[in-house]
Amino acid sequence: MEEKSYKEYLQHITTFIFDVDGVLTDGTVLITDKGDLLRKMSVRDGYAIKTAVDLGYNFCIITGGSDKGVSSRLKGLGIKDIYLGSHNKIEHFNEYVENNNIKPENVLYMGDDIPDLPVMKCVGLPCCPQDAAPEIKSISKYISHKNGGFGAVRDVIEQVLKVQEKWNKNYDAKV
Repeated sequence: MEEKSYKEYLQHITTFIFDVDGVLTDGTVLITDKGDLLRKMSVRDGYAIKTAVDLGYNFCIITGGSDKGVSSRLKGLGIKDIYLGSHNKIEHFNEYVENNNIKPENVLYMGDDIPDLPVMKCVGLPCCPQDAAPEIKSISKYISHKNGGFGAVRDVIEQVLKVQEKWNKNYDAKV
């Protein structure tokens, strides 16, 4: 049986779930002399997230990190469901989809490393950044041409919205 192209899954995506470190960030953690952990995120990823949230897509973050600054940034983009300090991502995934009556086949999940494997095996469209771990790449239906923290999130969100004819709806000028 011929395997489907990842593009065939895009039309059915209603829900985006992302890891943070290595997906929304480049995986680098800067440590200040006070012990604060600093990360950077792409504003273009943020624009795509905010656009999808405003269009009514379900959004969830499941991350092993527990940084309050990360949570604050994501809440500012409109994401309400954020699981920080998740050491059992599949448990949080199951809780989220059950509580929100979401079918796993309608979920796009982007992860980059071993802790993401269990969830990625359960969703309709497992994705990863270009620089993900080999184990993650091997089960991904789509590997972005962008690295984590450098537009991989925007890449997948934009593709879904374009296929569903929702990308830039508010900015298309009539000439």
